Order: sequence, then C-alpha cells, then structure tokens
Amino acid sequence: MTAYSPSRRDFLKTAAAACSSLLLPGTGQAFPRQDRLKIGYLPITDATPLLVAHGLGYFADEGLDVERPVMVRSWNILTESFLAGKFNFTHMLFPIPVWMRFKQKVPVKVLAWDHTNGSAVTVRGNSAIKGFKDFGGKKVAVPSWYSMHNLIMQMGLQTQGLRPVLKPADAALEKYEVNLFILPPPDMPTSLLGRKIDGYIVADPFNALAQIKFKARIMRYSGDIWKNHPCCVIVANEHFINQRSPIVQKAVNAIVRAQEWCMLNPGETAYLLSRDGEGYLPVPREVLNKVFENPAKDELVHPEWNTSRIGFQPYPFPSATEFIIEQMKYTLVEGDTTFLKNLDTPAAAEELVDDRFVSRALDRIGGIGKFCSCDMTKPYTREEIVEIN
Repeated sequence: MTAYSPSRRDFLKTAAAACSSLLLPGTGQAFPRQDRLKIGYLPITDATPLLVAHGLGYFADEGLDVERPVMVRSWNILTESFLAGKFNFTHMLFPIPVWMRFKQKVPVKVLAWDHTNGSAVTVRGNSAIKGFKDFGGKKVAVPSWYSMHNLIMQMGLQTQGLRPVLKPADAALEKYEVNLFILPPPDMPTSLLGRKIDGYIVADPFNALAQIKFKARIMRYSGDIWKNHPCCVIVANEHFINQRSPIVQKAVNAIVRAQEWCMLNPGETAYLLSRDGEGYLPVPREVLNKVFENPAKDELVHPEWNTSRIGFQPYPFPSATEFIIEQMKYTLVEGDTTFLKNLDTPAAAEELVDDRFVSRALDRIGGIGKFCSCDMTKPYTREEIVEIN
C-alpha cells in the first residue's frame, strides 16, 4: 500500500505513465451514430475496471469518447436504465443477463467478467452467527433476486438443511426458515446496525464499511466458498455489438487493460476510486484499502486457495456460466422462474456469452496467463471449486 496522498492530477499522470441512443429490445431499428459512449454503475467495487478504464484514460487511449460513468443506487434502476438505452456498457450481476435474455427476451450479451470474488456475508460484531447453520429463524438481505449473492447464500443455507423463504418482515419464522429480503447495497450496513436484518451478503465496499464504521464481522468471504467465482460481468446490447463491433473491441481492450492495472496496483486502485481520489465511490480511501487487501489467513476456511478479497480476470469460463445457470434453477426468487426449467444449460451459456472481444484483448496483452496460473495446455477451461463447509 502506498502511504502518500498525491493530488488527483498528479496521481493520474503517475499511474498512467507507470502502465504505459440504444435500440429498444427487439425492434430491429438501426442505432444512431453516437460520439460519446455512456456507462452506468452501482457504487460498489464490482464496477472497478469500468471506472479505472475511464479514470486512467484507457478508453481515450483507444480513441473512444466516454462520458464520466453515471452512478445509480440499485440494480433495478441500473437494469431499467440499460433496457431504456441510457447506457452502452454496464456491469451486471451475472444472473441478471440470464433473466434478461431468456425470460424478458432482451438481446443482451455478456462480453467479459468484470471481476472475481468481491463479496462477503456480514453480521453484527457481537452476533452468535458463526456459519450458515446459525441463520435458522433469521432475516438476511441480498441485493437482487437474480444475483450471485442470493445464489451463494441459498447454496449455503440449503447445505445446512435450512429453507429460504420470502415472508413479510414481521412474520414468525420456524427455526429452519431463513427470511430473505431485497435491499439496495447502500442500505445494508444501517439496516444491520438497526437490527432490521441479522446479516447480509453483498459486494464491497459495504462489507468493509460496516467493519470499519459499525464493527461488523465478516462471517464468510464469497471467494472462500466458490474459488475465484465471477460476480459482475460486462454487458452490452447484441444489436449494438453487431453494428458497432470496432467500438466494442476498443472498449473491451480498455477494460482488460484496466483489470491488469488493478491487479498490479491495489493501493492506487483504492485511492483512485475513493472520494479522496476521483470520487467514483462515495467512501474514503481507508475503506477501500481494506477491500483491496487480502484477508488474513485466519479469516479464511480455505487459506490454501490463496484467493483475494476481490480479484480481476476477464475471461468468461464456460464452466462457470453453466454452473450459474444450473444453480439458478434451484434458487428461490420472487416471480415466475419456469423459463429456467426449460433451458438447455450448455446451449444457453453459449448463447449468452460472446467471448470474441475479450479473447482478442487478452491476446493483445500477452494472454490469460497475465491473470491466473492456468494450465497453458488448456488455458480457457477450468474446474469450478465450491466448498460450503
């Protein structure tokens, strides 16, 4: 971690030197020419590569004119804004584009992973909750029904014989039931402090913020449950991709370059994102420093995995996409989920993801080995490792 606090301008110069209207879904209407590209994001570290690519001028290096990314408060707002054509690119929780493409028939495509890990299950510091088995009869918040968080939380509960339910906040619960709620990420720490919920699972910085401000405790890091799992992905409208593919390639080039920079410069990434730096996230550098530091080994169930609190790896491994789609079929959400039962998982995974652009971007910077210790005889395949304990 760097100890100094340079000015924003000096920081950006030093960092850069060191690293060297949308179509309405289904209408078939051509895209108008746009001089400026628009990006939307939630105030969470899941958005890091998009924000860093803007902050360090990597989009500009590719000849793209990208407006300062627009921050929104909730996943519903971000999804609706994307559907309305307000953003060309955004990050989304991986299950959301599954729902959009196969339930809502929106021509969305996943272009790359935005980051890996990056989330945690957080409880009050004095809570008796030590593991998933202790959530029986409790209330837990997730950021979206179609989220990695809801998926991972329910996997954990179900392995302990607990039943996720969706009941009113004041409903009585059986000792084997866990009542799930949707809360916008910024509301989670205060809801935990006010005892409206007993725990939550969400992306940082809202776990780190609760640790520092409210002395909350991390019960489990998500990357300590599913090794180097994807969480948010980069998405765009398929019509936009088809009509503006050179622009899409340039944008993905910038994002992949930003991911490599973030991986190599965690302290500087924390500063850039913070309100002490470029102010993309409304939290101080102190909080983000915690996010970009790896957990102590005694905080982890699987220290041998050597997984980071948040990681960066852009290639969308098909094995992970298939695992997510399959697991969604067993995850409780509000609304009709029959569309999932009819999905052919491998075919759906192939239809959802377009990895052409990220593959070229990786080749441009030296390959996927820049991001992971892959078996280079088969670098674009992996085994998904999930252990709840």
